[in-house]
Amino acid sequence: MNNSSRREFLRSVSTAGAAALALGAAARAAESAAPRRAGRSVVGLRTPKLDLVRCGVIGLGARGNGTMRELLALEGCEVRAVCDNHAPTLKRALEAVARAKKPAPAAYGDGPKDYLKMLARDDLEAVFICTPWRDHTPMAVAAMRAGKHAFTEVPAAVTLEECWQLVDVAEQTQRHCMMLENVCYGREELMVLRMCRQGAFGELLHGEASYLHDLRSQSKQLEHGTGSWRIPEHTVRDGNLYTTHGLGPVAQYMGINRGDRFARVVSFSSPSLGLPEYTGKNFPAGHQRRTANYVCGDVNTSIIKTARGRTIMLQHSTTVPRPYSRHNLIQGTRGLWSGFPDRVYIEGRSPKEHTWEDSTAALAKYYAEFEHPLWPKVADVAKNLGETARGHGGMDFVMRYRIIQCLREGLPLDQDVYDAAAWTAVGPLSEKSVAAGGAPQEVPDFTRGAWQTTPPLGIVS
Repeated sequence: MNNSSRREFLRSVSTAGAAALALGAAARAAESAAPRRAGRSVVGLRTPKLDLVRCGVIGLGARGNGTMRELLALEGCEVRAVCDNHAPTLKRALEAVARAKKPAPAAYGDGPKDYLKMLARDDLEAVFICTPWRDHTPMAVAAMRAGKHAFTEVPAAVTLEECWQLVDVAEQTQRHCMMLENVCYGREELMVLRMCRQGAFGELLHGEASYLHDLRSQSKQLEHGTGSWRIPEHTVRDGNLYTTHGLGPVAQYMGINRGDRFARVVSFSSPSLGLPEYTGKNFPAGHQRRTANYVCGDVNTSIIKTARGRTIMLQHSTTVPRPYSRHNLIQGTRGLWSGFPDRVYIEGRSPKEHTWEDSTAALAKYYAEFEHPLWPKVADVAKNLGETARGHGGMDFVMRYRIIQCLREGLPLDQDVYDAAAWTAVGPLSEKSVAAGGAPQEVPDFTRGAWQTTPPLGIVS
């Protein structure tokens, strides 16, 4: 080794050592900031096999109705109880069960707390929570304390304190608590996960994820419907209100909580002009929607830094006109995938240098080589179920199929409570960063150090 090479070698060793020390210091700081564990870790949690998974569903609107119909169609699964305090919605759900020629479930709809009576039943193993955001954590906590596995729609929580509450109660009760991030089960996202695991993009460096969806029309839902509770969130919060559809898949690609973790977040919001303009055109003077003070910026951009130094750009925009996108991008040392529209470039493999492969024929070759085995297996199960199994392009059914499979076989879930907490926590932390002029916010280590020894999610069949 000549002097120049020796100096370069020593410099690289020094840099690697400094990086390792910094990583270790950050990990120790995050662990010390975490509250003391009151139960046992639920990393890789396995629960006794269930020949039959008996389910309850709380909230039977758009998401809850789809959840109930798919659970009714799954082998080894029964819907024993349903709950909704909106009488017409509850009635429609019971009629749907009758049309499916399934036994009528017990119905609960006597006020906003009647779900607690449902949770007191001793013939339920799993509860699916499809209610407004601010109900998710209280209902999931109550379900776990009642001995049930909790499956909640996104986001799992609204505050950082609620994220910790979900983790603590899951560890105390040793029950599954999974956020129902369906996009992790999309065909594209599953294929890209497999490409990442097989090293197609080299070492992963950077991801981009978004939820860009024009939802201004929801402001017309005043007494019932998603807009009746979602639009008011824009009057009290400024940040990324809905983090997980794009972030969940990118987090799985990078092995977040499984070899890496979110370390800190910075966030900025644009002005809030979209809803004031829309409601000004669509509501009369003096209407509550028109006079509301909308504080949430129309476009929020957040940057996440991981413990291993990788970066993720995350965006949220639901109050200005634009086509839908989740912008599923993962960049490695050899190439990248970018969704919306789908395209790929891999150095040494793509036929033209610096040129996307984006034709139907080119992408079909990647699907043929890297198709995730879960997708064709479940597609075969779903082919006779018609519209029941086609929600969001089939990803909803794949997710629910996989959940029931894991419960019946006593397998760990693909997403756990630590994922629910970390992916969700970016939301309230983005609010704190925006309020502090973009100051970095530390992301808690919800695993309390277990991320360093937990292997990444594998390619399951």
